[in-house]
Amino acid sequence: MALSAMLAATPAFAQSAAASPGAQWVPLAAALGMAIAAGLCGLGQGKATASATEALARNPGARPGIFIFLILGLAFIESLALFTFVIIFLKAK
Repeated sequence: MALSAMLAATPAFAQSAAASPGAQWVPLAAALGMAIAAGLCGLGQGKATASATEALARNPGARPGIFIFLILGLAFIESLALFTFVIIFLKAK
């Protein structure tokens, strides 16, 4: 019985030596990382936009300053998602 179990398990040992043991998890980890980054950046952009809208409602005269900082903040938040995408793209290669 032990001999038949060993002969049946022979294809399991036929894997190539070049494949790393955790290679099958890289695409899943990349997708999960990008999903987390995109989701949190979306939450950050929503909070920034809501805060800018509230600030405009309180003081409409400060529109130019609020608009500049809103656009700057949204660009920084979006850059976090793009940096995550680039890092994932380089690591999953």
